[in-house]
Amino acid sequence: MGLLAKTGTILEMIKFEHSIFALPFAYLGMVLAAGGIPDAATILWVTLAMIGARSFAMALNRLLDLNVDRSNPRTASRALPQGRVSVPEVMAFLAASLGGFFFAVMMLPPLCRRLWPVVLIPMALYSMTKHVTWLCHFVLGLCLALAPAGAWVATVNTLPPPGVWLLALAVLLWTAGFDIIYSCQDYAFDCSAGLRSVPVRFGIASALRAAKILHALTVVLFCAAGAVLGLGPVYFLGMAAVGIFLWYENSIISPDNFGRVQSSFFTMNGCVSIAVFVFAFLAVLL
Repeated sequence: MGLLAKTGTILEMIKFEHSIFALPFAYLGMVLAAGGIPDAATILWVTLAMIGARSFAMALNRLLDLNVDRSNPRTASRALPQGRVSVPEVMAFLAASLGGFFFAVMMLPPLCRRLWPVVLIPMALYSMTKHVTWLCHFVLGLCLALAPAGAWVATVNTLPPPGVWLLALAVLLWTAGFDIIYSCQDYAFDCSAGLRSVPVRFGIASALRAAKILHALTVVLFCAAGAVLGLGPVYFLGMAAVGIFLWYENSIISPDNFGRVQSSFFTMNGCVSIAVFVFAFLAVLL
């Protein structure tokens, strides 16, 4: 298998397309900081930093979870357990991703060079948290929540204002909610393997109720962020759409029916992130 084919296999393994969950919030952080369209260089380096950090985190996750993935029927067909890519190849990809992240950070304002551990440490620790605490979903949420806050810093070299922190908190709860839903698929395996999650700790029915509560709070916080940032009626129209997407995502899942988790996970959550960005961007321009 050639280099391009190997790279494609690794990108599929780390679910590169799921970058759509975090990237729109990074772009939104830039737009809010710039009060419009940021300069091309900032967009380029923030994009590279985001992709590098996420690719590093996902590659590390696959490496640390290799034995778990081999044992789990749902994940045993992934590229690394199947031997379609090797551990050294994934390690090389991880190093390249980390190198891309640091190169981008060096091209961004000075405050980014001081705060980069705030981004990488939660991402590096996430894979281990599922072995020690059911709060692992919220650690993943923190990783994505750093996107709008970090992008603000990268654009104007200052810490974000309260409205952006509210936006980040909304992203954290949204991510934790959809990760709880996703983890319900592995309930039986996680119980047998001694892994921690909200479904394992509280049961599937309670976990799904918790996801609904987290997603309701997500909409409230998105609206609060818009009010504090003065985004106006166009933005709130978008938040109504976000509420519908999250309602639908939760409504099609039940304790005895997880058949649509895989299809709804990417589609609905991709719609949420894109809708928040598009309507906030229009609000800023208007």
